[in-house]
Amino acid sequence: MKILFEGADLLLRRRGGYKVLRNAFLGVDGKYIDYIGKARPAGDYGLVKDMRGKLLMPGLVNAHGHSAMTLLRGAGSGLPLDRWLNEAIFPIEDKLTPKDIEIGDTLAIMEMLASGTTQVADMYDYPFAGAAAYAKAGMKVNLCRVGLCFDPSLEPGEWPRTAECINFINVMNGSADINPEAIRELPSAAKSGRLPKAIRDAVKDGRIKADFCLHSEYLTTEKFVKAISEANSVMKTRVHVHVSETEKEHRECMERHGKTPTQYLKDLGIMDQPCYFAHCVYCTDEDLKIIAEKGAALVHNPSSNMKLGSGLARIKTAMDAGVNVALGTDGCASNNNLNMFEEMHLAALLPKGFMKDPTALTADQVLDMATVNGAKALGRPDTGILKKGMKADIIALDMSAPHLKPAGDIPSLLVYSAQASDVCMTMVDGRILYEDGAYTTINAAKAERAFMKTVRRLQK
Repeated sequence: MKILFEGADLLLRRRGGYKVLRNAFLGVDGKYIDYIGKARPAGDYGLVKDMRGKLLMPGLVNAHGHSAMTLLRGAGSGLPLDRWLNEAIFPIEDKLTPKDIEIGDTLAIMEMLASGTTQVADMYDYPFAGAAAYAKAGMKVNLCRVGLCFDPSLEPGEWPRTAECINFINVMNGSADINPEAIRELPSAAKSGRLPKAIRDAVKDGRIKADFCLHSEYLTTEKFVKAISEANSVMKTRVHVHVSETEKEHRECMERHGKTPTQYLKDLGIMDQPCYFAHCVYCTDEDLKIIAEKGAALVHNPSSNMKLGSGLARIKTAMDAGVNVALGTDGCASNNNLNMFEEMHLAALLPKGFMKDPTALTADQVLDMATVNGAKALGRPDTGILKKGMKADIIALDMSAPHLKPAGDIPSLLVYSAQASDVCMTMVDGRILYEDGAYTTINAAKAERAFMKTVRRLQK
């Protein structure tokens, strides 16, 4: 379908920062942006939308999350990370079923679409069930089978999660038959022996990507990490990892291995393929140098790190070292929302306050973190900016609210003033998924009823 947005202000990325093209036109042909300019383009568009008073900008990229933790929103508030996991989170997660994950993911997708997020990296259980939710909704996602291994005496082949991690990628990419793990998550696959068509189509279109995952150094073994590294030397996908989130984690890794988590992962070959590392609160200068040299991404999660009392990642130092810094919300249990505008606000303010330097980060840098940097981290170079030939992952903000006036410095306005509720449209691959409070691919009332029924069961 061809769509023409007319009369909009467009947030365009240029060398050295952002500029706004006022009262302009943006054309979409199928999945791609096919026109940007001040003059009306030639040719017919099937749908013309009046966007006067609206700002069009790239969709936001949530580069680290645990989507179905919407079901655990607020659990264990006030506890440090180790107690939060063991006392509040793990007991509930033990009850989760594949259907729960699909239900929890669907509510997360609703929250993200309504607040301008068009793609997310999701690290959670039952990823085939997650794939079903994202495929139906039309949102972009990088999924993984969470890599865990607790017994250092076991060889990788003796630990079933090793095969599950590898098989997940092979099945999703169509190079392996459906496996028992997937059939448990997707009963419909048991009859055909294939993934549902919606998932296959989403993978083919690139909306769903399958990545490797290591939960962390402390929830895996050296043998397991090495096995994943060796597998990925052949499969060449991305790796999603929690790294140096807390001082305790960082210190205990040093005690176990004589090296930091980053150095440990590098030495085991994990960083020979693209990686995105969540948190990195306690990364050393040498760690940041390694991350930059290896071309990995650091995903900053300011709300979660502050709520759990983990500390503040040294984002300016990382950027100065040449690290690609992206932005994430983490899960709803440690945030407690999926609002990327809030993450931008905090990401901009916290370094200024801690460093006592109002120039620590610019609004342009923070916008990059939430858009183009995140897209790069997730292996999606065809999105993250508004430009002819790029995928049409676009959001619109209604600029009529009092807190958005005067609209002079738009980048600063977006980082310091804009709210998630200002989002009035979210488009992914040229398809409008959310507009003016309504979802085009999700039955919101049905999804909310299923969600609350599941929450009541989990809380018993």
